[in-house]
Amino acid sequence: MPLLEPKPESLRPGTARAPSPDRVPDRRATGTPTALRADLTALLGAEKVLWKVSDLVRYASDASPYRFLPQVVVVPEDIDDISAILSYAHGKGRDIVFRAAGTSLNGQAQGEDILVDVRRHWTGIEVLDGGARARIRPGTTVMRANITLARHGRLLGPDPASAIACTVGGVVANNASGMTAGTTRNAYRTVSSLTFVLPSGTVVDTAGPDADEELRHAEPGLCDGLLALKAEIEADAPLVARIRAKYEIKNTNGYRLDAFLDGSTPVQILRGLMVGSEGTFGFLSEIVFDTLPLDRHVSSALLFFPSLTSAAAAVPRFNEAGAVAVELMDGNTLRASVRVEGVPADWAGLPRGTAALLVEFRAPDETALETYEQAAASALSGLDLVVPAVSVTNEFTRDARTVAGYWKARKAFVTAVGGSRPAGTTLITEDFAVPPSRLAEACEELLALQAVHGFDAAVAGHAAHGNLHFLLAFDAAKPADVERYAAFMDDFCTLVVDRFDGSLKAEHATGRNIAPFLELEWGPKATELMWRTKQVIDPDGVLAPRIVLDRDPKAHLRGLKTIPKVEPVADPCIECGFCEPTCPSEDLTTTPRQRIVLRREMMRQPDGSPVEAGLLDAYGYDAVDTCAGDSTCKLACPVGIDTGAMMKDFRHRRHSPREERVAVLTATYFRAVEASARLAVGAAHTVSGPARDRVLGAVTRLARRAVRPDLVPEWLPETPGAASRKLPPTGRAGARAVYYPACVNRIFAGPEDDRGALSLAEAVVSVSARAGKPVWIPEDVAGTCCATIWHSKGYEAATAVMANRIVEAAWGWTAGGRLPLVVDASSCTLGLDREVVPYLTEANRDLHRELTVVDSLVWAAEELLPALTVFRRTGSAVLHPTCSMEHLGDVAHLRAVAEACAEEVVVPDDAGCCAFAGDRGMLHKELTDSATAKEGAEVGAREYDAYLSANRMCEIGMDRATGRAYHSALIELELATRPVL
Repeated sequence: MPLLEPKPESLRPGTARAPSPDRVPDRRATGTPTALRADLTALLGAEKVLWKVSDLVRYASDASPYRFLPQVVVVPEDIDDISAILSYAHGKGRDIVFRAAGTSLNGQAQGEDILVDVRRHWTGIEVLDGGARARIRPGTTVMRANITLARHGRLLGPDPASAIACTVGGVVANNASGMTAGTTRNAYRTVSSLTFVLPSGTVVDTAGPDADEELRHAEPGLCDGLLALKAEIEADAPLVARIRAKYEIKNTNGYRLDAFLDGSTPVQILRGLMVGSEGTFGFLSEIVFDTLPLDRHVSSALLFFPSLTSAAAAVPRFNEAGAVAVELMDGNTLRASVRVEGVPADWAGLPRGTAALLVEFRAPDETALETYEQAAASALSGLDLVVPAVSVTNEFTRDARTVAGYWKARKAFVTAVGGSRPAGTTLITEDFAVPPSRLAEACEELLALQAVHGFDAAVAGHAAHGNLHFLLAFDAAKPADVERYAAFMDDFCTLVVDRFDGSLKAEHATGRNIAPFLELEWGPKATELMWRTKQVIDPDGVLAPRIVLDRDPKAHLRGLKTIPKVEPVADPCIECGFCEPTCPSEDLTTTPRQRIVLRREMMRQPDGSPVEAGLLDAYGYDAVDTCAGDSTCKLACPVGIDTGAMMKDFRHRRHSPREERVAVLTATYFRAVEASARLAVGAAHTVSGPARDRVLGAVTRLARRAVRPDLVPEWLPETPGAASRKLPPTGRAGARAVYYPACVNRIFAGPEDDRGALSLAEAVVSVSARAGKPVWIPEDVAGTCCATIWHSKGYEAATAVMANRIVEAAWGWTAGGRLPLVVDASSCTLGLDREVVPYLTEANRDLHRELTVVDSLVWAAEELLPALTVFRRTGSAVLHPTCSMEHLGDVAHLRAVAEACAEEVVVPDDAGCCAFAGDRGMLHKELTDSATAKEGAEVGAREYDAYLSANRMCEIGMDRATGRAYHSALIELELATRPVL
């Protein structure tokens, strides 16, 4: 037993709590049933079977108001695995649900038996025909695909607000559209071909020249059944007319019956049916899209109206003017959006009835945009616009930053409103469509219906296409609230169908919430055809039962999840999943959303239950230890939920008093600690070759077992040698800035370089002097630190010791803030600029406000580059922007410095946090290995002349991931501007 092993009980919820009605029952505490686990392990391998109760709980929630606990979660790597799972399910009478990003809003990503994670091993994009087409694997996010396509001047047609997280497979499976897609740019219209696995295991590539012949050979009954349904539909002229009419507006309710009209062969029919089938017809393994031009000239306006209906009434004007997007936001949405960083605070005081339209025009060139803007000016004339807030302009702008701010507020609709809901309530997100000409009328009716049932929903939507979204909050633990919600849904669905002949699901797909109302919209004949189509394709009902089709009239009330209160930092979470793609541990243990989901299940449990014990047992490693603490989740979350901060607090809770005292001692006597660390690293490098790594690796592994893995770093072959004990000489007189070499750069040396590169400290001093802006290194920097070492581990007292020491020292060094403090590691810049503040005394907070903390990248890009002459440039450079640069907004400065030094500069499409996180990559090397796998593979696909970043520990992490030697862009800048002798 390790000497300092933390106790899981320290993470036990301390608040009094009553068991929730939807808690996981005690009988599920052991996880997957033994026989099922054994079968799937034998079939797929143990590493592909997730069976602990914590695994099942973290996959039991998606972005919807539903929660269903699977029996097991499997993580297939290839089509062979998929076929094996399908065959097993057939043979054992089990059912399967496919889950990708889990951003589904209607429970499509949840199952009660075998849940199949088709995100982790299913990413990648291949650009075809110069960008005109793209072959994309289903686990690839829409944003990731568009990043690659943008280099070719192209993009995907579907543009859902969740593009940062939702996957291409999910977009196609739900026929998602978004802000601009409408009925012409959605997945159904822009998918060129599909490769999919049918429930029987048959693989179909719809682009194959012999696809129909092969399908006929493998599945004659399926082919005959599809053609028989096609003939039956085409023989019914009123039904054909009805089907065509249903898709004149946005509609994702039920199956695409027009696939029988648009396809002439079984394969063509299947290609259409698969789009929007929500995983009930097969698994999409590859999608080929016809892409669309990326119009880079943009003009946008955020226009404010006195009421929702007056805003809706103005929509046709902008449609006629050629707007690519007209987005509607009501007052509740606007007021809730103040939670989003960058949204003006004065929106919180907007009058209750206020609504807004976000109108955007896009064009391929300047001339076309000017034409659009003239049409927009005509559309604006005579409108009843209001100026209820200081920040409202009601004008069109081309300013990219302003436009991005508008869209950030709009895309945050669900999370911002959900984050402001009453604590402990469940959020329902619904969407519907009516003919765009009747949008204003639909708004009036929706508002009246909400009032009748006691709801005050937020409303937003793609107004150009008659598509409205609304959010309702209620307490799923209270039967009366559930009954009120049920009554509202009955009336709402009747209203949309009978009054407007609208679509009950415009773009979120049927899922579980609208399945009972499918026949209300489509009628018995069309609905029965959908059931028969399911029977033809999946006769054994293996795939996704009760999703899309369900004869239970109360199916939408089954599985509603309670939302127990958790730590205040995480309580606003609506489990949307936007945070997941940015999380370094998403492919190793848990994601930010899952960390919160697990915590909520602990809160549902009675104190001391077997399920709670199982969750606590896993939470320490899966959630707390393997969180990089980089807080990129906060950047991805529209309302800024910082799960990293919550995990740091949990680390603090797990510390024993002895550990806390030791941490304070290390901070108090850090000068000796720093010197000892440098000596130890130097001594280690006196031995060369594999023997050093083998011996030191064995010694540190033994120490980790004896003490605790989360306290003792493991020796890595990539660990650099010791930095020079002496820093370069500088003078205070005439200095334009104080240069603070971070402690990591005072301990570890940079990579060896055969070009005669200087150390980082020497490079910063040299290049600053060369630019006529000399810097001064204080003589007493040794023994000081930005405090991140302790802050990242949750040692609050030690953090306070060092935070106050460094701020007092910096205030003196900078002559009371008159000189900027230049810091040469981005994480330390972030620490000194922001993270130390909560730990300062009031007096030192006053001192901190006087300081100007400047990252070395900003110093170089803004202060040095204009005064430097570049004498030599390397051919190519690849960059690793660190998570701290993302927080600081310094990525553009890294690129600017790199572009001065290299002819070609590349930021990998898969660049992300390396999870080295100070020393976490040495405490849990598996975390960094997982976090850097995609970026490392992308970088390793070609050779570069320089590998650049600006944080030594992140550079070590990337060294490990790529086998290349990364170094600071400041070192490269010194080489590039060094005069040729």
